[in-house]
Order: sequence, then structure tokens, then C-alpha cells
Amino acid sequence: MDFLDEMRAQVMELGALRVSGRIARVDGQMLAVRGLTDTARIGDWLEIRTRTGTRIGAEILRLTPDEVQALPDGPRDGLAIDDRAELRPARGIAPDDSWIGRVIDPYGHPLDGRPLLKGAQDRPLDAPAPEPARRGRLGQRLDTGMAVFNTLLPLVQGQRIGLFAGSGVGKSMLLGKFARHMQADVVVIALVGERGRELREFIEDVLGADGLARAVVVTATSDQPPLTRRRCAQAAMCVAEHFRDQGKHVLLLTDSITRLAEAHREVALAAGEQASLRGFPPSTAQRIMSLAERAGPGRDGVGAITAIFTVLVAGSDMEEPIADILRGVLDGHVVMDRAIAERGRFPAIDVLRSVSRSLPHCARPEENTRISEARRLLGAYDRAEMMVQAGLYERGSDPLVDRAIAVWPALDAFVGEPAPAGIKGAFARLAQCLDPPPKPQPTPKQPKRP
Repeated sequence: MDFLDEMRAQVMELGALRVSGRIARVDGQMLAVRGLTDTARIGDWLEIRTRTGTRIGAEILRLTPDEVQALPDGPRDGLAIDDRAELRPARGIAPDDSWIGRVIDPYGHPLDGRPLLKGAQDRPLDAPAPEPARRGRLGQRLDTGMAVFNTLLPLVQGQRIGLFAGSGVGKSMLLGKFARHMQADVVVIALVGERGRELREFIEDVLGADGLARAVVVTATSDQPPLTRRRCAQAAMCVAEHFRDQGKHVLLLTDSITRLAEAHREVALAAGEQASLRGFPPSTAQRIMSLAERAGPGRDGVGAITAIFTVLVAGSDMEEPIADILRGVLDGHVVMDRAIAERGRFPAIDVLRSVSRSLPHCARPEENTRISEARRLLGAYDRAEMMVQAGLYERGSDPLVDRAIAVWPALDAFVGEPAPAGIKGAFARLAQCLDPPPKPQPTPKQPKRP
């Protein structure tokens, strides 16, 4: 897009008429504004000019016959009764192709110190998902650059999976590997509520120059208001949809849905919604499911969004509300285990607790046979592991366990290996782990001649 398109997009935002109201009261976190009930709508934006000269934004969350109530997107210091509040349309985001390689905030402003062009089309944050009857099917299997995802837990174009992990088990490093190596045209990364000091570390060390060259990073740090943090995941989805509609395959990495839910809880409780699901309001489920449904295959003839959503689970509790909500709408889930990370194998994926719903259709019959065989052996070793470590298992008691003990070191190491020579090479390596060459037998010593 050239300079004239940028100017045209900004001029379209200007209106000949400015509607404004006045602050009537400040009630807790909410602002009550009079004079806008005939024109304001849920989701519209207010720009408040305080008497000290500062400007504060606020999103309208509640409407009554006499006033509108809005939640500020920042500190309320300086607000006073009768301060002027100008009504603005709901704030969308206008992605542009030039955003690739950039780091932006959820409002489309640059965070890397360079000017950022705005796209010609403003996209609403709460866009609907593609029509179910017109959506395409899941596409081809993807090369992820990692042996476990090329074989035991395959990903296909348009698939949506959840990455369930506690803090400090290597989740960010795994996302960086996806961003650098996974087959995709564009990568969109949403960092929701991340620590501010970790942003640069993620971009420079985890993502790297090669990963950033094909990525758009949308971030809202943990100290920012809940409206901004909640908006981060939606803005990233809008950016992904922009490239999807051009026919491109987009990889969307969202870290994390848990922080999105926490930000939404703050907003919903301030708006008067009651907490019901372990402290989360009922609208949390709809918020998460509507976001997940926007990912996946687009309409026939356009691209697809392959999405990976992370969930922070305390103590690997897969039944906690956010994990349970997201797991029910995805096409697979990957569980990372702290015990595996503590013994030094990364990525710390628990294969037996992880599922890819693209199987068995995305693999050939002989590949499915290998996958089933590997899972059966891993399961046999898992059941017998305590007895083996305690020295209670006697070799020869169970042929399946005997074989599982023999191949387990190679299989466990295989989960942490890069994929050699793509998908075909990963399956060849899996076959080597399952069918190791027999150990050479020692040559019997010849008796000495007298």
C-alpha cells in the first residue's frame, strides 16, 4: 500500500460531527457518562479529555436509559465530574502486508520504533467465523521440523490444537520452534499478558531473525489494562484473517488463552457479570470458543489458519475450566509434563496424554501402524515403569514389556529430536527406534590346544 492509500484510510476515519457527553460519576472501575444514550452502542469507544490535558480511552460495556457505563483502558487519575467524553466508533484494526517482520500493540501501533503503515480495510475485532457449510476441509500434513509432530502427533493445514503446560516447562521454546520451522506462509504471534522483560528475549533469542522475518508479533504486557490484554488475541486473529483472505496459509500462535480469560474476567466483572465457573463469568466460554472457531480452514478458495493456543495449567490439571473449555473445541491437544522437563528431555511432551485428531486420516496405513506400535510400547513401559525402577520386574514375564524396556530410551529421545529430512525422514527414524538392530553376540572363546 502506498502513501496515498494510507492517507485515504486516515481520512475515512474523520467525521464531520462529534458527539460527546459528560462524566456523571465514577463508580468503582466504571465511568458513568450522560448525554450519549441515543447514539452509543456496546463496544463503542470514548475519548475523555481531562482538565489536566490528558486523554483517556474507555470502552462502553453497559447501557441504561439515562447513561452509558464504560471501562477505562488506563489509570483514572485526573478524571473529574463533567469531563467531556467524545463518542468514537468501535476500534478495530487495519492490518497491512508491510506488518510482516514487525512488533505491534493490540491497537496497531508499532513497538519497534519504526513507522507503521495502516491498511486500507478496518477489521472488527469480533468478526464472525466463516460459515460452517462453506468452510473448506483440513488440508495437507505439515512439516514442523520436529520428529514428534511429524509422526506421533501430526499437524495438518487448518488444524487447531491446544498446548497445555505449567510455567517453566519449555512452552515458549516450543512456540519458537514452531515459528521458525513449521511450514507456513506467514506466522502471527499473540503474546497476551507477557512479562515486559521477556518480549525482547523472545524476539531475539527464541524467535530469532529468521523467525521474525516471516512473522507479525502482537503483544500486550502484563502491566497493561485488561481491555488491552483481552484485545491482544482478537487483534492477532484479525491480522491472521487478513493474510488468510489473500489465500495464504497462516500459522497463529497464541500465548496464552489463560491470560486472555483472566483479562476477560476483569472486564466482565467490572461490567456487572457474576462469577460462576470457579471465579470466571459465564461469558468466558463464549469468548474462548468464538476466538477458536475463527481459526481453521477458510471458505473454499481462500487460505487457512493453523492455530496453536497455549493454556497455563496449574499442576497439570486438565479439568480446570479454561483447559476444559478450550479442549472441547480443538482438533487436538498436547500436554507438557513438568516431571519430563525436570529430567532434561525437551520438548517435555507427554505423548500418551496428547492427541492429534487429524489421525488416522492424515497418515498412510503403514504410518498409522508405526504410530500405534509406538504408543503401545510407550504405554506398556509407563504401566511397568515403577516396577522396573524398583527392581521388581523379572525379565521374561511379559514379552511386550520386555520389548518396551528395550526400545524406551530410543523412543524417549526421539520425542526431543529434530525431524531429519522432513516427514518421510522422521518416520524412517521412528522405524529405527522401534526395530533396533540386534546386538552382536560375543564370539565364543576357542579352547586352547594342549
